[in-house]
Amino acid sequence: MVDVSLRDVALNYPGTDRPAVSEVDLEIADGEFLVLVGPSGCGKSTTLRMLAGLEFPTEGSILFDGQDVTDVSAKVRDVAMVFQSYALYPHMTVSENMEFSLKNTGVAKDRRSELVAEAAAMLELDELLDRKPKALSGGQRQRVAMGRAIVRRPQVFLMDEPLSNLDAKLRVQTRAQISALQRKLGVTTVYVTHDQTEAMTMGDRVVVMNEGRVEQVGTPRELYNSPASLFVAAFIGSPTMNLIPATRRPDGTAVGAGISVALPDGLPDSGEDIVLGIRPEDLVVDDEVTAASAGENLLEIEISLVEELGSDTFVYGITPDQDPLRIGEKPVVARLTKGGTPRRGDRMTFRVDPRLVHVFDTQTEQLVR
Repeated sequence: MVDVSLRDVALNYPGTDRPAVSEVDLEIADGEFLVLVGPSGCGKSTTLRMLAGLEFPTEGSILFDGQDVTDVSAKVRDVAMVFQSYALYPHMTVSENMEFSLKNTGVAKDRRSELVAEAAAMLELDELLDRKPKALSGGQRQRVAMGRAIVRRPQVFLMDEPLSNLDAKLRVQTRAQISALQRKLGVTTVYVTHDQTEAMTMGDRVVVMNEGRVEQVGTPRELYNSPASLFVAAFIGSPTMNLIPATRRPDGTAVGAGISVALPDGLPDSGEDIVLGIRPEDLVVDDEVTAASAGENLLEIEISLVEELGSDTFVYGITPDQDPLRIGEKPVVARLTKGGTPRRGDRMTFRVDPRLVHVFDTQTEQLVR
């Protein structure tokens, strides 16, 4: 096992207008489970491929335990990669697929059998070793692909969206198995996904990427509670944070589409135009307030959609003076506690705790508070 460093890594493909990855600077601790997350095209898989030695950076350096491996080929780096596609040999059994790389490197047959049996036990594949891939389910095939990586005893595991081909229920089950397995093995692991739920539930730390750059690095809780930018605020969380453009007034309040909130004292000067960020669960129903009496720290919406999810109810709506184009055509969303369910067309007023409101600068799109 090793610690991994990426120092100002960038990759420019010939003929492109902008780099695929730029200024990526990361320190990954020995045994850490690090997740790279972001939308398609953000550079997360490219970063993983550079760690694997399948791509070589045009700038910066990559170090394993302090040793520069920037220009070292994949076969020398001692990493194991699990891909989105299972990439199993259809004519080989599970056992043969798992031991294939060991056989190619000259590992003795007895030792190969021992390593395969150990990995199969971890992954609950003991009774499937004589089957071929066509006789396996999608989840079983993915576990075989993981087993093939485990038997190599690599210094680093690299996983590129390994669960994207599985159905929703199986994804939940398999991601729990991967997390438990990584903790047991203690291997430094870098995991790529576009699913922020996977990222938040699996990673020790999460790297949010956008347009080839790192937006923020932190624990799942840090990213949720203190998003560093508008992009992170909009990407992390399900449903995502409400982002409402507002105007900062001299009296210390912020007024936006259907909302008036007291800003905290000592807030850095960020100009008159700001964006208020409010998590759905931080909007508290205030049945005693009407639109006519609405004042500071209140938000009124007209319900346009109600989502019943069993344990949670989410209501979506627009504010009386909301301009949909101005806030990205996204309605305000609030999570309700158990109780009565509103209907479409109802008006609801929510009380806002100013201490839970995030303030973003519209120019830099960075968090002010």
